[in-house]
Amino acid sequence: MKKSSLFLLFSLFSSLLHSSEPSAFAAGDLSLANPYGLTQSEKELLQTKKSLRKVEIKSNTQANRVDSLRERLDGLQSIVETIGVKAHKNRVNLKRLSEKTDKSFLNTQEYEKRLSLAIEQNSKIVQENLQNIEKLKVVIKELSLVVDSINAKYVTQDDFNALVKDLNSFKKSLAKELAKVKAPAAKSTDSCSSMPNGKVADKAAYYFKRKYYTKAIKCYKYLIKKKYKPAKSHYMIGEMMFRRGEYGEAIAYFKKSAALYSKASYMPTLMLHTAIAMKRTHDTENANVFFNAIISKYPNSKEAQEAKKYL
Repeated sequence: MKKSSLFLLFSLFSSLLHSSEPSAFAAGDLSLANPYGLTQSEKELLQTKKSLRKVEIKSNTQANRVDSLRERLDGLQSIVETIGVKAHKNRVNLKRLSEKTDKSFLNTQEYEKRLSLAIEQNSKIVQENLQNIEKLKVVIKELSLVVDSINAKYVTQDDFNALVKDLNSFKKSLAKELAKVKAPAAKSTDSCSSMPNGKVADKAAYYFKRKYYTKAIKCYKYLIKKKYKPAKSHYMIGEMMFRRGEYGEAIAYFKKSAALYSKASYMPTLMLHTAIAMKRTHDTENANVFFNAIISKYPNSKEAQEAKKYL
């Protein structure tokens, strides 16, 4: 059903109390930091959104780690290329040295000296190669660990896309369910339209008394549409939502009922159940405001005695 936007606390029962008094809250508002009074469908949607947020954070962390390793690999690749160039030059020098042995190094001692120097330089290059290879092995090992971690802990792109697809499917299903709630069944409307509004009200009360809440709600919604005692009809639907444990829906209907007629005989019960609904949706602060308002406005009522127990 289409939820009424909820007003500030001190506007709901302004006509009921003479001082600052409570009002219905923004129950079911998913944009709040800590939403409350959610229906089952809204709870599932909120949980799905949180799951997507966690996936997004993990994916960003994964990308940052891989980028860091990629930069280190690029640096090592440059080192290896430099080593290759040095090794090539050394091989060329050794070859030239060998070719010029007969002509340029007739002196055996000079030849051995230069050969020793070339071998020493070559040994240094080999040592540098070994050190850089070890560094490369470390990075490759780290990269392997990251890949294994990604495979074990992070979702793949296909999994992420599947999750998004499931969310979109859930949204469509939710929209269909809400559409069913918004539009009363044709059969129910026809059966009610064939009777006077007073008879429909009697029929709704009959269903309510026997706890046939689904049928009773349809009758009361029909009466609301016909503007026949809308305050009482909103209150009765709120009562049934309260009994079903759908506290966000209950608060919304109680708020509308109080706005339409704040002097009804059922106001103490309406306020008490509003307070209890808020408390059960963890809105303790505002629930206590309602409990105190009941005690102040109806000190001798059974609802006031009940409110004291919660305080």
